[in-house]
Amino acid sequence: MVVAQGFSLNALVEILKASAEPTRMRLLVLLSSGDLTVSDLTEILGQSQPRISRHLKLLAEAGLVERYQEGAWAWFRLKRDGAASGLVRTIIDEASHADPVMTRDQARLGQVRAARAERAQAYFSQNAAGWDDLRKLHISEAKVEKALRELVGDRPVDSFLDLGTGTGRLLQLFEGLYRHGTGIDASREMLAVARANLERSGIAKATIRLGDIFNLPLEGGQYDLVSIHQVLHYLESPEVAIEEAARMLRPGGRLVIVDFAPHGIDALRGEHHHARLGFSHAQMETWLANSGLEIVRITDLEPESDQEALTVTIWLARDRRIEIADEAAVPAAASGGRA
Repeated sequence: MVVAQGFSLNALVEILKASAEPTRMRLLVLLSSGDLTVSDLTEILGQSQPRISRHLKLLAEAGLVERYQEGAWAWFRLKRDGAASGLVRTIIDEASHADPVMTRDQARLGQVRAARAERAQAYFSQNAAGWDDLRKLHISEAKVEKALRELVGDRPVDSFLDLGTGTGRLLQLFEGLYRHGTGIDASREMLAVARANLERSGIAKATIRLGDIFNLPLEGGQYDLVSIHQVLHYLESPEVAIEEAARMLRPGGRLVIVDFAPHGIDALRGEHHHARLGFSHAQMETWLANSGLEIVRITDLEPESDQEALTVTIWLARDRRIEIADEAAVPAAASGGRA
């Protein structure tokens, strides 16, 4: 198996040296369950922060873990791609979870996550009343999610990006579709809620990141599916967010947007800080076209009562770069055939 992956002798030795130490092996096993901070790992292993940081540095230099910053916090996760990541996951899978040290680590990990979930739930409870009032104005979330799943379809994707992830609900909803998921939100409190929800659901293949939707901390052109769910109406310049979302797409990738159709409930500006009172099909199509995307399908979900309520619209668009490349190749191919 090692030969098939093409490891050189030196590369293989470096990977094995990096992982063949008790503390570093414990770190790898813990990170296989999801992203953790140095503080989390220090609390779980009962070792000093400098010592944990040194071990993480060695694992990062060997290409086994990666680090990302979230404000003042440094988060770590297993490296997701590359031959080294495949090998280290194989090593982790061979570790016995009946081992008393690892059993104790997992128990402490559960305690750390429980405390995090408790803090997140406290924040969520403080703000739930306002969200519940807003939900009463439109079709049920279950029906929105059902329509969203039908529109996106069941075709698996390698990478999924959820912008303004909030509680991380879409990372849960599409969990069966993607190999790697990323959620971005500008609120540290909401990121705590999202992390707690993903941990509770046992989803370790999704990462939560702090970020600005107008200036994402990510490399462009890396995602097959990007979503913006009930976010644009909070923004003064939603078209800029759409441009940034389009920048994230691979050629042929898709962007799905969920938001409100135009409405006249002006109270939402003051009570819920909405900057925009919905979006028309024509306006959204213009913004998407300006970002190099074309509409694939639009679904309007009408309110369930006759009272003043909101229509939820789902726009599905795709990046046209593959199609444009194919169109450009046709004359060349035809010319070559006639020569």
